[in-house]
Amino acid sequence: MKDQVEEGFSSLIEGYFQNKMIVLKDIVKTYSMGKVEVPALRGIDLEIKGGEFATIMGPSGSGKSTLLNIIGCLDRPTSGSYTFEGVSVEKFSDDQLARIRNLKIGFVFQNFNLLSRISAQRNAELPLIYSGVSSRERDNQSRKALVAVGLEHRVSHRPGELSGGEQQRVAIARALINQPSIILADEPTGNLDSQAAGEIMDIFRKLNQSGITILLVTHEADIAAYARRIIRLRDGKVVSDAYR
Repeated sequence: MKDQVEEGFSSLIEGYFQNKMIVLKDIVKTYSMGKVEVPALRGIDLEIKGGEFATIMGPSGSGKSTLLNIIGCLDRPTSGSYTFEGVSVEKFSDDQLARIRNLKIGFVFQNFNLLSRISAQRNAELPLIYSGVSSRERDNQSRKALVAVGLEHRVSHRPGELSGGEQQRVAIARALINQPSIILADEPTGNLDSQAAGEIMDIFRKLNQSGITILLVTHEADIAAYARRIIRLRDGKVVSDAYR
């Protein structure tokens, strides 16, 4: 079994799969709270095709973030199967999942998660440090990523010198730095005013038009309207899944 897992992982990282997609089958996630079992996801079946722009909506406690964390290999399901780019990943080790996250998945969060003492450029290049990329190449790629989100004039500024919208742009640049297959965004406009939120969503739309798959969690209908597909959760189940 271990050899099969290693073989599957190597195939994934080498990237020979042409049909990039996510397939979830009967995903269940249950948390233990002392002697009480709390179900977060109750049998999710979902497929995300390469190149899609989809949003996940639902009330608080519906399982949106739990589902995104499982798709992003930040958490494991209690049961069910998860196939990423044609390879079943539920048997992967923590180190293997970490490599997938670093090489294949870009993350954007509501609170930006930037390091306050370093510049926008240094924040953007952090995933490349973990990948062992040379300082010259990190400098080149991080500048390109910041240009892609319209921050070429703010590369030397620290997060405290940037607006909320600009900080989220840095976070998007960081998510882009390894040229991921998919970007997962959890309430990326939740801390922004309407103008900054619209600018961030325009960036996501342009990234999707360039071929990057976008999966975004939101509770705001106007934000969800940027996507071509809206998936709605309630009580840990998919209750609707529609294309616009």
